[in-house]
Amino acid sequence: MTLDAVDTADQLLGEGDIPPVHEVNAEGASPFLLTSDHYGRVLPRALGDLGVAESELVRHIAWDIGIAGVAERLAKMLDAHLIAQRYSRLVIDCNRSPGVASSIPVISEATRVPRNEGITESERAARRREIFEPYHHRIDAAIDRRLHDRRPTVLVSLHSFTPVYAGVARPWHIGALYNRDTVLPQLLLKHLRSEGDLVVGDNEPYAVSDLSDYTIPVHGEARGLVNTGIEIRQDLIADQAGQQQWAERLGRIFAKIEVELRAELLV
Repeated sequence: MTLDAVDTADQLLGEGDIPPVHEVNAEGASPFLLTSDHYGRVLPRALGDLGVAESELVRHIAWDIGIAGVAERLAKMLDAHLIAQRYSRLVIDCNRSPGVASSIPVISEATRVPRNEGITESERAARRREIFEPYHHRIDAAIDRRLHDRRPTVLVSLHSFTPVYAGVARPWHIGALYNRDTVLPQLLLKHLRSEGDLVVGDNEPYAVSDLSDYTIPVHGEARGLVNTGIEIRQDLIADQAGQQQWAERLGRIFAKIEVELRAELLV
């Protein structure tokens, strides 16, 4: 077999597949750099439907419902750069370290993903090489350029969460997520709580860790950036009206936070 034949056999994305990375406002002047690991739910043509019913592929197991609309609007409101990932987390989860079980899940919540069962190392490598790595390389490159240009950079990783998981209802409207760096999360929590109409999660419904996350530990903490994760409950942003409302709320809050960070010489 020729080298070209091997390369073709190992390739995942082909004609008709879209690039994994989506960007908005790459030249934005804001110190906030927005990321969205679970923005899309596209499946590569070569993988078909992964053996999963369409009714499951529109659920939270496949993507972060509603966050795309919030992220797009927020980037424009803040004049911020957004880097997002278009493929479903069922193909490869871009907020998990490659190699961990949840990176290419065989079961997500209670749903089997047959096409992920027993895949070869070359298949795993193709998903990592063609989807995971381009996304994270782009984030790295954007941060490198900003640091080279001496531009302040604050990483905000945008996510959404299902209102009910494994039969347990979640009361929070929004959560601020963090691990080592608490500066931005504490400012965010303060402003969210002052809104008066929100149930706010402090590292709820998830907490950031080196084992359960990738974007914040690698691009935020390891690079020494002020950072936070945000989780918005999906039923609140399932339609365009909700996405607009939450983008406006977060836009207003982050404008105040930027002033506070500048006063503390953190940006």
